[in-house]
Amino acid sequence: MSTQEAVLVSTRDARGVVTLTLNRPAQFNALSEALMTELQRALDAIAGDRSVCVVVLAASGKAFCAGHDLKEMRATPSTDYYQRLFQQCARLMLSLQQLPVPVIARVHGTATAAGCQLVATCDLAVAASNARFAVSGVNLGLFCSTPAVALSRNLGRKAAFEMLVTGDFINADQALNEGLINRVVASEALDAEVERLVASIVAKPRVAVALGKALFYRQLETGIAAAYADAAQTMACNMMDESALEGVQAFIEKRPPHWR
Repeated sequence: MSTQEAVLVSTRDARGVVTLTLNRPAQFNALSEALMTELQRALDAIAGDRSVCVVVLAASGKAFCAGHDLKEMRATPSTDYYQRLFQQCARLMLSLQQLPVPVIARVHGTATAAGCQLVATCDLAVAASNARFAVSGVNLGLFCSTPAVALSRNLGRKAAFEMLVTGDFINADQALNEGLINRVVASEALDAEVERLVASIVAKPRVAVALGKALFYRQLETGIAAAYADAAQTMACNMMDESALEGVQAFIEKRPPHWR
């Protein structure tokens, strides 16, 4: 389906893999209010749909995402407006992390400012070798504070701060080395590499992946003792799920598991 304004295109295959494609190519997929609204609506629907197993976040045109729509932002210069706008953005980013299924960023071209934040917020990211990343707001006098939240939770502190305070681009290989993305491939191999990652995930029980994703992000924000307590409880609950019981029994019997 596509939205009336065609700012987001959503497709789905028989495995429950949903691809959400940012579709403002002439604006380098800048995050207008309309685009963020449509993306939020799509994520909210996916959150309640147990048949969805993976989300791929892609983009049309020459770039992945140029960040917020600066022309739209400049048209309404008021503190109240900017507070609402960045609250909308924060809710969107949190929704990506809180989805019970993995979200994979399919990155090509440039990903700047909130576009780089999108990449950092997704659970996994595969990039074309020509991809470039920057949080360049500081070049305009606007420190990328909201992207800093995601960057500082993906990269080492000094690497993240250097990107934020210089606004300089890093290439795909640098992004891989710094931990911003998972894989780099030639442009023509991008879809195939995303598919390899998707296929590996959909072969696993959805319930285990959902429990694991929630725990992964929860424990990062706690002390180590609380993290272990949470992890132990999560594993105990996971172990009682029929998928885990079948998987362990299959291992004991040296046969493939038969998951429903």
